Amino acid sequence: MDIILIIIASLFIILGIIGSFLPVLPGPVTSWFGLLIAHFTDAVPMNKSFLIITLLIAIAIWVLDYIIPVIGTKRFGGTKYGVIGTTVGLIVGLITPIPGGIIIGPFFGALIGELINKNDAKTATKAAFGSFIGFLTSTFIKFVVAIIYLGLFIGILIDYGSAIFTY
Repeated sequence: MDIILIIIASLFIILGIIGSFLPVLPGPVTSWFGLLIAHFTDAVPMNKSFLIITLLIAIAIWVLDYIIPVIGTKRFGGTKYGVIGTTVGLIVGLITPIPGGIIIGPFFGALIGELINKNDAKTATKAAFGSFIGFLTSTFIKFVVAIIYLGLFIGILIDYGSAIFTY
């Protein structure tokens, strides 16, 4: 049973890393569930303080994921149309087979959103750049936290591997 839980936990950790780039999955929160599942094995003792601290970090990053692009857009003179355009551009960039779509999609989405809001091209480009910088920043932070959780998970596997993988 422990091996099945570790496999499921591994899938959650991997989904968390992927979720750092996809807007439909909360990356660090998903990775945290992987850590939680690992602690449900008989071999790994339940460490409540570890789980609470990593959960609080995951939730804080999840909340910041919604705030950082807005801050970037507002700081560069954008509106909510730019933020919405960034999200739509990200989804389109993920779906279409455009090389680098995940990077250029949010920029063009914010630009189009600001142009729909009747901003001039210069203001729209500036706001799109701010939204793009905010998106990249929040994505980078989520990815770093998900990778740290992967490292913690690997550490758990190393520490308790002999107890988990006994036959």
